[in-house]
Amino acid sequence: MRVRIVFSLKNRGAYVPFHHQYLIAQFIKGVLVFGSNPDYRSFSLFNFSGLKGQTKISRKGLHFYSSKVTLVFACTDKPFLDYFMDQLFKMRDIMVGNLQLSPESYENEDAVTVGQETKFLCISPIVLLPAIFNDESSKRFISPGTDEFSDLLYDSTISRMEASGRYSPEAITSFYKFQLVADQDYLQRLQDSHKKFARIYPLYDNDVRFEVRGYTFPFKLYAVTEVQQFIYENGLGHYTAKGFGMLDLANNDAIQRHEEKHAVYA
Repeated sequence: MRVRIVFSLKNRGAYVPFHHQYLIAQFIKGVLVFGSNPDYRSFSLFNFSGLKGQTKISRKGLHFYSSKVTLVFACTDKPFLDYFMDQLFKMRDIMVGNLQLSPESYENEDAVTVGQETKFLCISPIVLLPAIFNDESSKRFISPGTDEFSDLLYDSTISRMEASGRYSPEAITSFYKFQLVADQDYLQRLQDSHKKFARIYPLYDNDVRFEVRGYTFPFKLYAVTEVQQFIYENGLGHYTAKGFGMLDLANNDAIQRHEEKHAVYA
């Protein structure tokens, strides 16, 4: 299940860093820690996008000039999703960076059908390696064309599916098919224009600042339908509850219409 949350922006021209998922993650953590249900204080099986709206770029980051700002929030667990939305809409004022936001409305995104071969777009960076204190290994570059790239994502996906408690051991064993194939034409175009698809991003965990390498590019995923659906609703890779690894379908008309309405997808 995915919902598109609409906020009113009270101070047009305010800004957030280019990558601001960690600011949203901090706010969401606050909602859960100080919420009315202690059972959800450490819940982490959800995913979200960056903020979207009409923006201009400066050295400070992304300045928002639209009256509305939106956020896509996704989760398989409907009771948690209902709880989070209820807590969120009790708040009149929210600060994300310098943005002064007020929850206004939300709408459910249309349900999608995925098969065993799906083309995805990254709308937030995919993280392959977990961050380790006083260790730079999480910033290591791994080529998307290697088996290691797919294997790392398979391992993290299966671990999260097991931890969710939604799948039997027999089902988990049957989810062995998993192959990610990057769009090589896209990667070549980026290389030719001297642009990057892999960058270092900030990450905060237990109040400690880490840096991780994230990847953004279109790809095809070959996996059984249950795995595809899990990834679509809960993200791919590590730190999905911190705003990494959100995907969308390459042919999703809702996203295309949204892009026509807003100038920049932050």
